[in-house]
Amino acid sequence: MTTPADHPTRRPYPSKLFVETTSRCNLGCFMCVKQTGGGCIAEGDLSEAHFALLEPAFPTLEALILNGVGEPLLHPQLLEFIRRARKAMPKEAWIGFQSNGLLLTEERALALAEAGLDRICLSVDASTPEIFARMRQGGELPAIDNAFSAMRAAKQKSGRNDLQIGAEVVVMRENLSGLPATLEWAAQRGATFALVSHLLPYDQAHAGQAAYIPCTDAAIAHFQHWRELAKEEGVAMERYFEILFKFTKNPEEQQIIAFVERMKDAAAEKKLFLDLSKLFSIDTGWIAHLEGVFEQARRVAERTGLDLRLPLVVPKEERLCHFVEDGGAFVSWQGEIHPCYFLWHRYNCYASGWQQPVRPRVFGHLDRDDILAIWNDDAFNTFRQNVIGYDYPFCISCRLAPCDYVQTEEFEQDCHVKGEPCGSCLWCMGLFQCLR
Repeated sequence: MTTPADHPTRRPYPSKLFVETTSRCNLGCFMCVKQTGGGCIAEGDLSEAHFALLEPAFPTLEALILNGVGEPLLHPQLLEFIRRARKAMPKEAWIGFQSNGLLLTEERALALAEAGLDRICLSVDASTPEIFARMRQGGELPAIDNAFSAMRAAKQKSGRNDLQIGAEVVVMRENLSGLPATLEWAAQRGATFALVSHLLPYDQAHAGQAAYIPCTDAAIAHFQHWRELAKEEGVAMERYFEILFKFTKNPEEQQIIAFVERMKDAAAEKKLFLDLSKLFSIDTGWIAHLEGVFEQARRVAERTGLDLRLPLVVPKEERLCHFVEDGGAFVSWQGEIHPCYFLWHRYNCYASGWQQPVRPRVFGHLDRDDILAIWNDDAFNTFRQNVIGYDYPFCISCRLAPCDYVQTEEFEQDCHVKGEPCGSCLWCMGLFQCLR
């Protein structure tokens, strides 16, 4: 299906720019991509010359997000960048960034508000000092309290009632139960919105901390339906792996194998991927607990007026890539242009429970090409159209994963013979979020 000419992916300009002002950071958090083994993220700051080369895109932007893997407040020219962008961007467009807040004094907060900052999202993660310190290595909760206070004062002194102060929470098994209290804590300190994202594990040691279930919602629903059928028919489906490789099987065991084959055939008709080892091991009690905590979080948001965006409990089968659909482009501090957050840097992750090498996809460099020329290049446009076609596998639910297609140092194609490594991306499945 061809997208209309006015779709953000087909406009002759990007609608959103994610600009990495710096890759340096004053914290060493384990949930950060910079801490991943096998990564090679160089440290540096976006130059004034590279920022100037982005200005042809400013008059048509809907949003400018000034952060990447580093702490934006470390960039010495951040205020100047905001001022210049604010003058060139449409009045209704917004400028924002995420921050750990450690460098946010009242003086600096006021300067940001007066320069034209519209949104700031502060990393909270926990409202108890002990858990916060474990998750944000080098940070302390009182410093975030001070950051919220500084932004509240700046909002009042500048008369910028439209300035939005947000809280970002990376939820995992360790801090999940405290999520409602954390949101309450942030709302009491002036937060007007909150982004909650699941942990993206970057090493095997923290893969077990992921709170989401590594199977799609459709696969789980299909499996649970057939599990109920098995009860009705008196089939001990849970014995499947116990008997699968037995050389000889009695009639009851043959019935179990035949029943599971029927279930798999029905899934194939729906084009569903089933990883039976994952599906048989799903902890339904944990799903209920996770859903319960999220419901408590919603009640806190409703009571406090917090604009809350929660991730899903399980990955959704119906994918939607907001980064690409919204017409986004990502700019590294070196001046390279990338299509999305997933393909912005070189790193390894354990999003699906196994090591996934991720390599950046680069469509141009500001030193060689104009930002609008890069956006309109055939290769970049083709990539965007292929992504929103959503014709790629569900690696998280595939019984053959990790396979040689995706678990490779240099991705070439997937099992659908597609050149976009989106089958192993969970951003478009509702789990991970950022300011956008």
